[in-house]
Amino acid sequence: MECSLKSEFDFLGDNDMIKVHRAHPARKILKVCVWIFFVLALFSMTGWASLAIYYSNLPESFRLVAAASYCLGSFLVFLVIRPRRRAVMVFIGIFALVLIWWLTIQPSNDRDWQPDVALLPYATFNGNTVTIHNIRNCDYRTETDYTVRHYDRTFDLAKLHSADLFLVYWGSPYIAHTMFSFGFGGGNFVCFSIETRKEKGEEYSAIKGFFRQYEITYVVADERDLVRLRTNYRNEDVYLYRLKAKQETIQKVFLDYLRQVNRLKETPEWYNALTDNCTTAGRGHTAPYNPKAKLDWRLIVNGFVDQFIYEQQSLDQSLPFSELKARSYVNERGRAADKDPDFSLRIREGLPGI
Repeated sequence: MECSLKSEFDFLGDNDMIKVHRAHPARKILKVCVWIFFVLALFSMTGWASLAIYYSNLPESFRLVAAASYCLGSFLVFLVIRPRRRAVMVFIGIFALVLIWWLTIQPSNDRDWQPDVALLPYATFNGNTVTIHNIRNCDYRTETDYTVRHYDRTFDLAKLHSADLFLVYWGSPYIAHTMFSFGFGGGNFVCFSIETRKEKGEEYSAIKGFFRQYEITYVVADERDLVRLRTNYRNEDVYLYRLKAKQETIQKVFLDYLRQVNRLKETPEWYNALTDNCTTAGRGHTAPYNPKAKLDWRLIVNGFVDQFIYEQQSLDQSLPFSELKARSYVNERGRAADKDPDFSLRIREGLPGI
């Protein structure tokens, strides 16, 4: 046996022989890693496509059967078709068909919407002034019992001097809802909340949020609506931070928000829980005008986005972050202010950086 091995490799020197023997374990590990990656990719593709079929616009009675059939068929491909390379090509081809079909599902502005998101806002421009139409200001009795009200207001861009971030927690400390509010002086604020536009009877599902189930909407509202709803009726934890930015930058971001508001009125778009949500969309409006902008994991796990912004020195730096956050909690202020016309001023009294 030794002679046989020696004769097989007698064209190699001693050093080369050592390299060959050493390479074998590495090759085995690499092969195992490639195989694990391949299997995980197949499972991931099958799982995504099955969920995409289940959470789709197909008839409800057919969706479960179609999703289960796809899932089962994806595994049968590798049991029935030989060689394996051909099975992989068939699998990829079927997945591609599902993906192309899914991408053809179009959003709509014509559905039976919940009353609070039925009327879309829009803006008109006249020189240095902008009129925002359909600013929402619901009169809440409970979270689900309310009278929908809207009004129009004209703003002078020269008076736009502040931008604030609201961070709202409804459960996990890792995930939050973000809202931006722009201040024009004299207690005049207009708040933007990027949300799912739900139909009557529809509830939010984090899983459905990945699969073209909700159109995205920009709720433009009075803070007595958006903030009070969360502090006084939903009992969510709300934090308010003043953002440090030049007036010119604030104006550019504000106008960028309004351009998207107008686009959505004409052309609806899908909400996506990962790529097009309240935080990632908000970053899309600020990043072009922020030289400090960069990608960070806290833009996804956005319960920590305030810490990220603090590290970018875009929040008040006079306090350690933990103390800044503790003092930025506004729930008690919101409950005390309630329906007061000076709601926005009262929740800001004494806050750091304001």
